[in-house]
Amino acid sequence: MSVATEPARPASGTLRTDRQLHPLTPRRVLLHVFLSVVALTWLFPVVWAVVNSFRDYGYTSRHGYVSLGGWTFGNYVQAWEQADFTKYFLNSVYVTVPAVLLTLFLSSCVAFVLARFSFRFNIAMLGLFTAANLLPQQALLIPLFRLYRAVPLPEWMSDSGMLLDSYWGLILVNTAFQTGFCTFVLSNYMKALPKEVYEAAMVDGASIWLQYWRITMPLCRPPLAALATLEVTWIYNEFFWATVLVQSGSKFPVTSSLNNLRGTFFTDLNLVAAGSVVVAIPTLLIFFLLQRHFVAGLTLGANKG
Repeated sequence: MSVATEPARPASGTLRTDRQLHPLTPRRVLLHVFLSVVALTWLFPVVWAVVNSFRDYGYTSRHGYVSLGGWTFGNYVQAWEQADFTKYFLNSVYVTVPAVLLTLFLSSCVAFVLARFSFRFNIAMLGLFTAANLLPQQALLIPLFRLYRAVPLPEWMSDSGMLLDSYWGLILVNTAFQTGFCTFVLSNYMKALPKEVYEAAMVDGASIWLQYWRITMPLCRPPLAALATLEVTWIYNEFFWATVLVQSGSKFPVTSSLNNLRGTFFTDLNLVAAGSVVVAIPTLLIFFLLQRHFVAGLTLGANKG
């Protein structure tokens, strides 16, 4: 004879426990209000730019920007035709994809050496890679510009015959500035990998290259996916070096092509807002497609003791 027992209700008990652990105190209410205000303050310019991108400039000039009305989709059509986004999007692809792949490869190689081997200058080298990101880009503008103008390239790599005004110049400068951050992140993750895995691989006769390529890289897929999402966003949105190191208008990436929407004596801000929204769409798509990997890479080790 079996005795019937009342089924447990873990959800209700868990809910009561969570409320007991996080009581709604005045301090927490103030914190949530503060965070909500900060979030709305950050979102307001973005939302306002999207709203004005659908408004006619003639209407806003008569009624002001603090108004509603004059809705139109013509700003997007005009921005696409005037800025020739099709060509400039391809320029951004030519720069972003090789720069991201090269950055992740080089930073993973350096991180593997720093995490796998112990030598006297290990920490100093990691600090050097990290400190390089703290240098202001403007301080390197003149020496880097003169260096790019002096370095020759074959004609099949650059129409100008030098590193200046070439896709390779943008790829190299973005790789140089992003490698330090990626090395710092990957080295910290690789240090957490169990050493027994490498010891077993050495017993099986695996070389250093096989330990890097066949063992370390598959285990680093989550942080690599998170870094790839960040790097695509940062390199794609880069504006400073593209404006300085590229002199041919046909080679500008899509962010620099927004200057084509500005006039000499007059600028249609609604048109610029529409162009900015179009430029931002690829990064939003990439983030939403890789959101799961991005969050997983950022939260690795959060629950470890």
